[in-house]
Amino acid sequence: MTAHVRICEDDFSIDLENSLLLERSDGIGAIANFIGIVRNHPGDRTLQSMQLEHYPGMTERSIHEVIERACQRWPLLAVSVIHRIGCLKAGEQIVYVGVASAHRQAAFDGCGFIMDFLKTEAPFWKKETLLTGESNWVSARDDDQQALRKWQSE
Repeated sequence: MTAHVRICEDDFSIDLENSLLLERSDGIGAIANFIGIVRNHPGDRTLQSMQLEHYPGMTERSIHEVIERACQRWPLLAVSVIHRIGCLKAGEQIVYVGVASAHRQAAFDGCGFIMDFLKTEAPFWKKETLLTGESNWVSARDDDQQALRKWQSE
């Protein structure tokens, strides 16, 4: 199994990332992707931008640990996680999770598992700035915590 983790300010190409997954392993029969987009309306407010911060080294290590846990549960062949940092505008891509396996169910489950852990456990800090000029740090939502519990009970 090969794993690729990248934390960056630059945008990413979904087509390129899927091609790289295919190059990383033989026997791939399925790729599942999740692409996260910065929402322009968190709740009833209008977003101007989102600032993302992280601890270099610690963040990558945490994501690799989540990938290892996914690989213990499903026969994954290749995994790629890209998470952007810096100032992002509404509508921009923020995260890519690509999971390759021989069969679709392992790819779907592995992708969902990794993304649910990224949303709740990866050391990223997000600060929203609204069109009104108001800014606030974003905390994990209840439904993100519920999604995580689903994997912990299995």
